[in-house]
Amino acid sequence: MNAKSEEYHVPVLLKETVDGLDIKPGGIYVDLTFGGGGHSREILRRLEGTGHLYSFDQDEDALPKARELEAAGNFTFVRSNFRFLRNWMLYYGHEQVDGILADLGVSSHHLDDERRGFSFRFDAPLDMRMNQQASLTAKRIVQEYSEEQLSDVLYLYGELKNSRRIAKAIVAARQQKPVETTGELVEVLKPLMARDSKSSKGDREKKDLARVFQALRIEVNGEMLALREMLRAAIGLLRPGGRLSILTYHSLEDRMVKNIVKAGNVEGKTETDLFGRSHAPLEAVNRSVITPSLAEQESNPRSRSAKLRVAEKSVSL
Repeated sequence: MNAKSEEYHVPVLLKETVDGLDIKPGGIYVDLTFGGGGHSREILRRLEGTGHLYSFDQDEDALPKARELEAAGNFTFVRSNFRFLRNWMLYYGHEQVDGILADLGVSSHHLDDERRGFSFRFDAPLDMRMNQQASLTAKRIVQEYSEEQLSDVLYLYGELKNSRRIAKAIVAARQQKPVETTGELVEVLKPLMARDSKSSKGDREKKDLARVFQALRIEVNGEMLALREMLRAAIGLLRPGGRLSILTYHSLEDRMVKNIVKAGNVEGKTETDLFGRSHAPLEAVNRSVITPSLAEQESNPRSRSAKLRVAEKSVSL
């Protein structure tokens, strides 16, 4: 573990995200991305009596922090992917909940852990698994995916226009010797990364490298499918007047969340009745997305691309 990472994870827009849930002290709430427990602690601080919080995380590293909270009695940790949200809530006897929170970004813990391979700042095995019990790793993708498959992953999940060139370079490199670490992958990628002529620090190069790592991470963890299934489940679980508070960090996930809030589906297709009235089950609480202040962005660089969307389940359905 990087010595600088003493704190597991610094939550982004902590107050705003939890405020968005409009917490009822005796309500039932779900934190779908426990991480280091920052959002969960704040939710628990506002619960009383019969109030209960269920928090999800598939990473074993989250267990110690979760165990600290379980002693309170009104907290249940669910070690699972949030795509199984509905099944777990039914298992615990809840057909409806009062609020659901999700912080979709990769945690600072994962980025700072040199062993996990999430960041190109360290030379580490190409892993990137949120769930260490899963079989698919970034190494397997880089070593075994065909050139076409690699290109599709880089284009769809990294939105890289030169995805074909990058995929071709990776395949050519692995034919010479295995590409097994983040450092080895970066050496393959650097000649293809765009450089920002206005910056001596190579900001554009870093952004493109980050897009490659993002694409691999999304593929390894099946993030887009999991998000799609979670959002559908969330709509069904929220009771009328219940709140959905979600932090996004890149355009792919933000587009899906925006569409869910607007139309009730990830495709963004608005359905209407015979009178032209929308069937959308959610109503946006904020007219525009909430973004971190400049002060927060400076103190927590992870927050710079964050967008918070808050929606309420329609009481008219």
